Amino acid sequence: MSLIVHKYGGTSMGSTERIASVARRVAKWVRAGHQLVVVPSAMSGETNRLLGLAKELMPNASMASTPEALRELDAVAATGEQVSVGLLALALQAEGVPAVSYGGWQVPIETDSAFTKARIRRIDDARIRADLAAGRVVIVTGFQGIDPQGNVTTLGRGGSDTSAVAIAAALKADECLIYTDVDGVYTTDPRIVPEARRLHTISFEEMLEMASLGSKVLQIRSVEFAGKYRVPTRVLSSFTPWDIPIKEEAVSGTLITFEEDEKMEQAVVAGIAFNRDEAKVSIIGVPDRPGIAFQILGPVADANIDVDVIIQNVSHDGRTDFSFTVHRNDYARTLDLLKGTVLPAVGAAEVLGDAKICKVSIVGIGMKSHAGVAAKMFRTLSEEGINIQMITTSEIKTSVVIDEKYMELAVRALHKAFDLEQPAAA
Repeated sequence: MSLIVHKYGGTSMGSTERIASVARRVAKWVRAGHQLVVVPSAMSGETNRLLGLAKELMPNASMASTPEALRELDAVAATGEQVSVGLLALALQAEGVPAVSYGGWQVPIETDSAFTKARIRRIDDARIRADLAAGRVVIVTGFQGIDPQGNVTTLGRGGSDTSAVAIAAALKADECLIYTDVDGVYTTDPRIVPEARRLHTISFEEMLEMASLGSKVLQIRSVEFAGKYRVPTRVLSSFTPWDIPIKEEAVSGTLITFEEDEKMEQAVVAGIAFNRDEAKVSIIGVPDRPGIAFQILGPVADANIDVDVIIQNVSHDGRTDFSFTVHRNDYARTLDLLKGTVLPAVGAAEVLGDAKICKVSIVGIGMKSHAGVAAKMFRTLSEEGINIQMITTSEIKTSVVIDEKYMELAVRALHKAFDLEQPAAA
């Protein structure tokens, strides 16, 4: 008997018919002798609907900086998953499978108090284990938990992935299956490049980079949990027929692996990731002195704004330009913060911004041992007339910031340049 965690995304839970299909799939695994914990998202579009209601009453709610407003946004957003778990429990009971649902606060999934982007601190698994021992399927809300003061918190977009992998880690589950609306991890988004190829396996390092660089298949924190606790994690489609054999379903999709093998070394680049949700902020005429980066980015970090690519130009006459990227949702707040407090404090000339940029990245473990990969990327973009604004690298990735209007052209060109549409070498 194996302990398996299933996670179902919003499209998988998008209607009562789809919820019934999820219930039949879960029941199949139970009848095959497995213990099941299920972590569903809210029904497709429900979280957006709920946050839309909040914006009608408080137009700047999504940009709210007060803990009081953010607390209420979490209280509203968390209700979507509570509906999903209750409906799925009823659907399983209708299938003759004992099932019980819990909110994250009932388990409990303990988090910090960073409303709308909380982080999991601890999961008390006693209640889940007791129900599993009693023969029940346990259904737990994804995306949410409870802080030390008893407030409901949410984990940010894609937080159900994180919840599922964290629960799998806490329970030492045999595997975590992430069911979504795609049948695995592709070399890039098939909607941009129809020739994109599904990967049967991807290394943890590559998946972590892909997730951090804009791939929407898995939330980065779920990959971090999988890597830290070595949780075998597989991405697969919930739209395959629910009644296919367990063995066939269990090996479909894409498996995140933790050991490099010879086949992985043959692929220099595993995939192309992109992110159009970023914005660039530049502070012009910054005094070039020790500690200036902290004076700029310290207040940004204190405002709970994540910074990505950072570049400081060469100094001229004791001054330099300092640029970095943030999530587009944080763009206006970052500009206000810099203009209101940071600019006067550091004595810079002005703050400029550009919300029409994107980041395109090549990722591959093979880049560790192959020279000239970045040069090939830059040459390909040059041949397409695409100007590079910023560059950042690591051992297994190279990212560039470019004008948003060239994003699809860049992704298609790079995908072709690195032969990613070709079958993997045997």
